[in-house]
Amino acid sequence: MKKVAIVTDSNSGITQEQAKELGIFVLPMPFFIDEQIYFEDITLTQKEFYKRLESDATISTSQPSPGDVTDLWDSILKDYDEIVHIPMSSGLSSTCETAIMLSNDYDGAVEVVNNQRISVTQRQSVLEAIAFAKEGKSAEEIKDILEATKFESSIYITVETLKYLKKGGRITATAAALGTVLNLKPVLQIQGEKLDAYAKVRGKKAAKKTMLEAIKKDLEGRFKEAYDNGNICLQAAYAGNEEEAAEWEKEIKEAFPNMEFYMDPLSLNVACHIGKGALAVACCVKHVE
Repeated sequence: MKKVAIVTDSNSGITQEQAKELGIFVLPMPFFIDEQIYFEDITLTQKEFYKRLESDATISTSQPSPGDVTDLWDSILKDYDEIVHIPMSSGLSSTCETAIMLSNDYDGAVEVVNNQRISVTQRQSVLEAIAFAKEGKSAEEIKDILEATKFESSIYITVETLKYLKKGGRITATAAALGTVLNLKPVLQIQGEKLDAYAKVRGKKAAKKTMLEAIKKDLEGRFKEAYDNGNICLQAAYAGNEEEAAEWEKEIKEAFPNMEFYMDPLSLNVACHIGKGALAVACCVKHVE
């Protein structure tokens, strides 16, 4: 049986410390802040990120350099036979495409999963990959399973401010100004490739209600069979707003009692484009216990 290593990036929300506990490897995502490079969970903490974001520093996301990716793979392959690499969604970054291109030089020893997930749903894919590797599945088999089930998840997100959606060109300055005056809160969704609009409501309370209703619709519709069989995990995420997140967790658990639940800080890659104060809820079909 071949020894298979699992690699992901920090967009999964898995920290370097957690990676050691899980026996996996996490590639830190790079960020440029006022033209200086930082690496998530290495030289850039969540707290420092939001501090710089709120001070209006110029922040941009980037992807790991090809050299950093291959250096990590080369070091891992000294002790492992194969690698399953699970990057963030190919619809949100070219990171996945670059990794696939680089893997072509590894004669099948590196399998890159075009999993089209991020944050807590990406984390679930990593946990399943770990379980599959322990079962003795090859890197190629794990890749095939994760890609076949990649759309069996949903994320819904609302934001505190329209500032960053305007900055990123997702809404116009006029729409942002009007939305701020009217206290409009967009609900965004990630169901596969991209971050898309789902709904627009008045106030965060209504936005949270809309997200819970959206998850309920998914559980009773798209994922009904898995939900009825208890094969669904519920997740949540937040962007630097721990106290509000604690209340959000309580609301989710009250709406969906007795369900497996996990909460994590939102990926900084996403937070960079939507700002501090965002809340998210997600669900995934489970394929391992």
